[in-house]
Amino acid sequence: MLQPLRRHGSETPHAKARLRLHTGQVEADQAEIAARVQTLLDKIQNRSAVIGIVGLGYVGLPFAVEKAKVGFKVIGIEQNVERADRVNRGENYIPDVGDDEFRELVGKGLIEAATDFSQVGEMDVVVICVPTPLTRNLNPDLQFVEGVTRELSRFLRPGQLISLESTTYPGTTQEVMLPLLEASGLKAERDFFLAHSPERVDPGNARYTTKNTTKIVGGVGPHSHQVAVAFYSQTIEKVVSVSSAEAAEMVKVFENTFRAVNIALVNELAQLCDRMGLNVWEVLDAAYTKPFGIMPFFPGPGVGGHCIPLDPHYLEWKAREFNFSTHFIALAGEINRSMPRFVREKAHRVLNHLGVAPSRSRILMLGVSYKKDLGDYRESPALEVMKLLMEDGAEVLYHDPYVPAFAEHGLAMESAPLTEELLAGINLVVITADHTNVDYGWVASRAPHVLDTRNATKHLRETCDNVTLL
Repeated sequence: MLQPLRRHGSETPHAKARLRLHTGQVEADQAEIAARVQTLLDKIQNRSAVIGIVGLGYVGLPFAVEKAKVGFKVIGIEQNVERADRVNRGENYIPDVGDDEFRELVGKGLIEAATDFSQVGEMDVVVICVPTPLTRNLNPDLQFVEGVTRELSRFLRPGQLISLESTTYPGTTQEVMLPLLEASGLKAERDFFLAHSPERVDPGNARYTTKNTTKIVGGVGPHSHQVAVAFYSQTIEKVVSVSSAEAAEMVKVFENTFRAVNIALVNELAQLCDRMGLNVWEVLDAAYTKPFGIMPFFPGPGVGGHCIPLDPHYLEWKAREFNFSTHFIALAGEINRSMPRFVREKAHRVLNHLGVAPSRSRILMLGVSYKKDLGDYRESPALEVMKLLMEDGAEVLYHDPYVPAFAEHGLAMESAPLTEELLAGINLVVITADHTNVDYGWVASRAPHVLDTRNATKHLRETCDNVTLL
């Protein structure tokens, strides 16, 4: 016999009880989450939160100092034992950090370093600042991000915020980190919070520091976003919210792609001016007098550092997932990677003009760091230039006051003292880093010839005829 249809709202007592039970559980869960959020917010706002920073390099150490300066206890996780020991001794190794200030913060117990993840349970916020390199095929290499995330998952507890600052492709936080962290059995937005806030460090920039460089923040959900914004607002002067972790990731890779594309443009212009017999530096100096519609970028022997040579390829790789070709990015990378070979070719021309065979030449590279007044030679184009010239049979030496020695790209060398005897015994000086503490007038007056790829000899134009510009 067919049962009569119940009218809407005429549920059985058992159904009503189940509905009340479900509603009550949802309300209880929401209250628990709200309490968890508020507890973390309170710790952040009264600065009793313990901050963990994974990776104490150019990004992590200055950030640790900013947090410690306002009273947070900071525990750095640095798997380089020598670095960790230096931190615990109060020995600074990052130029953007003040030695005395750092020593004082360590002495007060506000900064310490560990070499493993066993203290993660004590931390309320964990910030990840690890490298994101490329493979030989220019594909993203997330081994460090993934490795750290797996370690964090082992010690993860309810109420923690995890924030990734390493530059990466859009989707990394949500698609790679989130599943690894939730393998712990805890759930994002319920038990822990997850965000992306890309680093914007410009090593050696005295004007824009960690504190006064605007911070972008995006969470994997509203709770994550709320606590991440509160966390960064404690020490960063201006925090800008975006709708998601993915949007925050896109912001950073776009910023660096913008620079890569414009650097490639002036590098290509330099090659064209070389063929046309024009001085590219004169052209650019004149162009940049326009007060609107243009911004300065300059050519050089290539691009280096941890951002410009790498990050655009992260976006290029991710675009393939959407069957989209990023033509500008690919072309910019091709042009920028061609510059060391262009410098090599120009060095050959100078040597031939001097009557010296490249294979029998003695060349001094002046500066091997990727940027002026820094000792950072990561991805430095100078190293590629050196390697190419050595392959041609040249004897290559280098002088760099910021890099006493290096081992990279299959090369292991020490800086030669910059003396009259050294300059008298070489055929060509190639300026590949324009450090301000080098007297280029003195160098040009004693060297047979100088190839300047950085416009470091601009002030010598009227007095030296033995300088060739890029």
